[in-house]
Amino acid sequence: TQRIEEIIDFGDLPVFEAATTYPCIVRIRKEPRTIPPLAKGGKGGFSFPATRVGTLNFENLVAYVKENSFPVARVSLDDKGWALVDEQSQALLNKLMAIGTPLGEYVKGKIYRGVLTGLNEAFVIDERTRQRLVTEDPKSAELIKPFLAGRDIKRYEPPEKGRYLILMPKGWTRENSHNARNAWGWLKDKYPAVANHLQPFSDKAQKRYDKGEYWWELRTCDYYAEFKEPKIIVPCIVKNASYAFDTDGFYSNDKTSIIATDDLYLLGILNSRISDYVMHSISSTKQGGYFEYKPMYLAQLPIRTIDFSNPAEKSIHDKIVYLVEIMLELHKKKAALPLSAEREKIEREIRITDEKIDEIVYGLYEVTQRERKMIEKPLPFRCNS
Repeated sequence: TQRIEEIIDFGDLPVFEAATTYPCIVRIRKEPRTIPPLAKGGKGGFSFPATRVGTLNFENLVAYVKENSFPVARVSLDDKGWALVDEQSQALLNKLMAIGTPLGEYVKGKIYRGVLTGLNEAFVIDERTRQRLVTEDPKSAELIKPFLAGRDIKRYEPPEKGRYLILMPKGWTRENSHNARNAWGWLKDKYPAVANHLQPFSDKAQKRYDKGEYWWELRTCDYYAEFKEPKIIVPCIVKNASYAFDTDGFYSNDKTSIIATDDLYLLGILNSRISDYVMHSISSTKQGGYFEYKPMYLAQLPIRTIDFSNPAEKSIHDKIVYLVEIMLELHKKKAALPLSAEREKIEREIRITDEKIDEIVYGLYEVTQRERKMIEKPLPFRCNS
């Protein structure tokens, strides 16, 4: 048996030049089979010192660690992943998790990864190409869907059309051609402009792993239909909560996740400081202060459920929905305006409305003033396994 004695995390500091690494020193000791009585420092188990190294500008690592380390309870470590934080932060995380229902359960598992084409240069097109294809053959519009990359998705902002996906999923050709012997000939006859666009990419498309029954089809996916419905979209790699709401049938790439729901209350909770505090505690980090907002982490976020038979709770729910609707409308107005005094006014209204949502969410999760200060400042230590 082994136990952790110490962890020193360097985050994304350039410890090794010309290499992107996330070095972490872990000191481990063999533990006797007979475990001694519990030591002080950590509920129900031992603690060990952890240090987040914030700079390489120090003369002695031992001295730096001694000055900046803090205790972490071993009992807080979980086989599913570690969120190494100090004991106060861990207590707050435990409280928030206990109050909420995991998002995966809340939405009945309807959290999905975006579309993987395997060859974006062929299947993802810009506005100019879309217009050309539709002009050459109006039927092309049947196969061309509005498409988003992760960088296109902003917090509460309406998605904007600019790129598109040529979508023929696995089985589409067989079903629509009634299993034609010459499937490619059928496609060229039925959708000539799209076929002509794709033909130069045939060699690459045939070699890709992510394809359907034919090289011009995308891989099988059980949830393509969910993209056409109202949904929450989030980029997979961002610094802070960037959940947007879509009702225009956008598809999105594999650098995004979608939550199949029209629940604006949920959108407000996800974009709150509390949700981000939890996400920054449980998800993996990336270089530059970014975090992974992927389904495996999203599914763990605690969502405060509402007892609709309780008038007070229903009122809180309705207030959040009302404020989220205001946020969505304000962002639409902002997107339509150039830099101006009017735009600055809308941005102030956005900040005020955002703060109102956070105030209500703090109350829902029974957050104290002390806990609020913890949420609104960076965690003292972040390291996941």
